[in-house]
Amino acid sequence: MKLHGNAKLTPVQRRLLVSRVLEEHWTYADAAEAFGVHERTAYRWVRRWKDGDHELADRPSAPKRVPRRTSVKVERLIETLRRTRMTAPKIAAKLRMAVSTVCAVLVRLGLNRLSRLGPPEPPNRYVRRRPGELIHMDIKQLGRFVRPGHRVTGRSVKGAYAQRGHGWDYVHVAIDDYSRVAYVEILDTQTSADAIAFLERAITWFAELGVRVRSVMSDNGSCYVSHDWARACRRHRIKHLRTRPNRPRTNGKAERFIQTLQREWAYAAVYQTSSHRNRAMHPWLRFYNHRRPHGSLGHQPPASRLPAAA
Repeated sequence: MKLHGNAKLTPVQRRLLVSRVLEEHWTYADAAEAFGVHERTAYRWVRRWKDGDHELADRPSAPKRVPRRTSVKVERLIETLRRTRMTAPKIAAKLRMAVSTVCAVLVRLGLNRLSRLGPPEPPNRYVRRRPGELIHMDIKQLGRFVRPGHRVTGRSVKGAYAQRGHGWDYVHVAIDDYSRVAYVEILDTQTSADAIAFLERAITWFAELGVRVRSVMSDNGSCYVSHDWARACRRHRIKHLRTRPNRPRTNGKAERFIQTLQREWAYAAVYQTSSHRNRAMHPWLRFYNHRRPHGSLGHQPPASRLPAAA
């Protein structure tokens, strides 16, 4: 049961109020004062109890009858047109109705977004069979700062937005699909030269763990679609897979790792400067790879799935 946001009494407290009035013979004024509500509120709950409502739950505030509401026949017609993927303005023009009315009907029907016209897309979960078979790569841009910003101090503090103009840090990530072991570097740019250098260092780092990188997956960022990147992949005999345009979920493991990276490292503490934040990254990454329980790995750390741990 969902209570109204401004409700002072829960159903249990309402029943206690009724009990004190009817069984303990408190006055309405005393019972209302004890619960911090108006006397008329006490009368209302007692009346509802006497009328047979022993749940004393909140009732919807919507009116029972709306004389000028759009008829069911017209709503069905709007739904039919919407399922042909017509927009609200086109439907309104065709039916000679106000666009706002059509939009309200579509919201009521749950068809205000085009994605809701078709059946929900099933989840596309997969895990490669061996470490190194697929490495997910991505880049997260984080602003540089010289003192704590509005995420810590709040937006109303004077100078909360004075951090602009200090540039950006680019967090390059590479995460193994099978083990979820991650390699991360913070670089100054996201150019193809830096991305290629990061790839080569990641290959070396994974090799030290006994993992040979066979393929990588990335989005369609400019550094990943360059000819230099393609030559680097061929040089290391790595197959490059790219996500579908406007489909970040294709590279979901990298996207999910970046969420964890932000929540547990980038925004997890009050860093005085961005350099302070960056120094804290490698200790956190060691914790993530070797100690942090991972939900999709049976609550074991990612490093437990590497050949060296066998």
